[in-house]
Amino acid sequence: MNDIDLPAELLEFRESLHRFVADEIEPRAAQIEEANDIPDDLLAKAAELGLFGMSIPEEYGGIGASELASSVAVETLSHGPGGATFYLAPSAPAAAIRLAGNEEQRRRFLPELASGRTYAAFCLSEAGAGSDAAGIKTRAVRQGDKWIINGSKLWISRARRAGVFLVSAVTDPTRRGKGAITVFVLDKRPGIEIGKIDRQIGLAGSGSAEVVFRDVEATDADVLGEVGGGFEVLKFILGRARLWAAARATGICARSLQVSLEHASQREQFGAKLGDFQAIKLKLADMTSDVYISRLLLYRAARLYDQGLDPVQEVSIAKLYATEAASRCADMAIQIHGAMGVSREYLVERLYRDARAYRILDGTSDIQRLMISSNLQRRGIGAGMAPGGLS
Repeated sequence: MNDIDLPAELLEFRESLHRFVADEIEPRAAQIEEANDIPDDLLAKAAELGLFGMSIPEEYGGIGASELASSVAVETLSHGPGGATFYLAPSAPAAAIRLAGNEEQRRRFLPELASGRTYAAFCLSEAGAGSDAAGIKTRAVRQGDKWIINGSKLWISRARRAGVFLVSAVTDPTRRGKGAITVFVLDKRPGIEIGKIDRQIGLAGSGSAEVVFRDVEATDADVLGEVGGGFEVLKFILGRARLWAAARATGICARSLQVSLEHASQREQFGAKLGDFQAIKLKLADMTSDVYISRLLLYRAARLYDQGLDPVQEVSIAKLYATEAASRCADMAIQIHGAMGVSREYLVERLYRDARAYRILDGTSDIQRLMISSNLQRRGIGAGMAPGGLS
């Protein structure tokens, strides 16, 4: 197997997920869009496939899949409604508990997450702190042997159904940045309130909502990692979140190309197939290139994680390229479909809305550019920048 091939068992798994999307998810797309929620029976079927336990080791009830396998799963599921992938796929909070949690936390939370009996919400963004994690205002104040948490988080995926909350809070207000923030992992307890469910440009059913913490009590046993070690934990969470954002975007690139190719081969204009016109051929070529490059970047970053490395630069590049490419591909798909492309009755309109959201979530495109540039300036180009190892 070379660096771009997938093992046979993973190809077989991908095909089973394609069937799951086509047979089970896509027929419910209109229902998901209207209700802005995922049907319970669809979640039960995803649990039967083991999708919730992909990033969780077998000893905690998961299936112990590699980051490559998780990325392929998210990519494939993204052929369906984007919001569903926030439930029917591995979650970054589960990966963070696996990587940064202690043994008691792993045994307490991971089996429930792996089974789909509950879901985890990553509570970071606030009204004045999104890309700037150091600007969060949520506070955890020490009172005796307890912490009292107060604050409000916005745009929190899976909040609608969450029973586990990873919340970032300032525990040392005398600092800004490293040492100031602690991440707590909390079950649903008094003081945690879920606000109105968000209606976003896309991603219907993602369960996004405001989460408010009012005098929520926690102890040191609820700290994920160490007190003041929040930025290290956030690195785990955001790294996986960006990897899977790249996977979602790659899925949109591939689906946009697939439906556009089908449409171009069937639709006739001026006595010829749409795909015979040069303008359409050029768009299909650009979309093909975007699928190819996005997938190579995604799989490369995932393999580096599986090798035990911390591919910050590669993940940022994959997230940046794939999410920008998804918007390009969805836009070209609409152009190829013409008036049908802007109708809510057709798939490509939904792909376009979902794609636009991915350029914002889990670190905007400009934040990825700043990270890439800062790493470049700090480390230099390096002989191994591409295609070999870390730069």
